Amino acid sequence: MAKTAWVFPGQGSQSVGMGADLLDLDLAQDRFAIAADILGWSVPAVCQSDDDKVSNTLYTQPCLYVIESILVDLLRQQGCAPALVAGHSLGEYVALYAAGVFDFTVGLRLVQRRGELMSQASEGAMAALMGFDREALDGAIAATDGVVLANDNNAGQVVISGTPEAVAQIMGSVKSKRAVKLNVSGAFHSPLMAPAAREFEEVLSAVEFAPAQVPVLSNVDSTPATDGAVLKQRLSAQMTGSVRWREISLALPELDVATVIEVGPGAVLTGLIKRTCKGLTLINVGNLDQLQGLSV
Repeated sequence: MAKTAWVFPGQGSQSVGMGADLLDLDLAQDRFAIAADILGWSVPAVCQSDDDKVSNTLYTQPCLYVIESILVDLLRQQGCAPALVAGHSLGEYVALYAAGVFDFTVGLRLVQRRGELMSQASEGAMAALMGFDREALDGAIAATDGVVLANDNNAGQVVISGTPEAVAQIMGSVKSKRAVKLNVSGAFHSPLMAPAAREFEEVLSAVEFAPAQVPVLSNVDSTPATDGAVLKQRLSAQMTGSVRWREISLALPELDVATVIEVGPGAVLTGLIKRTCKGLTLINVGNLDQLQGLSV
């Protein structure tokens, strides 16, 4: 039987003005008020700020979580439900919320602390590579200390992460169509995030994860899981582990998924999936017009 998967984008999908069309909805107003009490600042105000404050990691992650969670609840109001879920990096938290593993407030507190720790990370660098020989890249990473594959997005696009010297070495030694150093504060999804991960573990360990209502494909393990303890362990490993999005994409048709709905701003994930898997129906729900036009 054909299934529908919901996928949730992470940092990098944010944009100034996102969520503006949700402001008059009662459900959204309720969520924004709860978020303001927890965060001490207004998600709509940050999202609408012309100085691109929303792209500061400290604010990006809570803003994306709140906006995407609201879209989840609006989809459910329309009678929609996924057969399975997955999220890219920060998006995994929304996937877990959508699967009923924790409630909105618990998820937001986790994301708030995650964003604080990641924004404080000052060591390391990251770079995106597009159009390269995969065997050459894998060999160069294996032969270079201090660098790892942080995001395996698809066959032709990855993100590397590590020390500035090691990242520069890979960028200079591996031939690619495009290599871009990312404007981030640290080496996310690499062993250099271990100190932050240890601090985050103290927060995460105190949170109870309920069994997921639908299977979740995690960043560090694309095998579907519903057990709360397993999902917590996988989330714990996420900050230092690679985002294995290519594997998640390839798993979708194997799990009889025919339709993928990207819930959140932009179209990054549907773009990645389109280049990895042929024949899937790809839908974007990032604003009210797209939500109201949904026919799934």
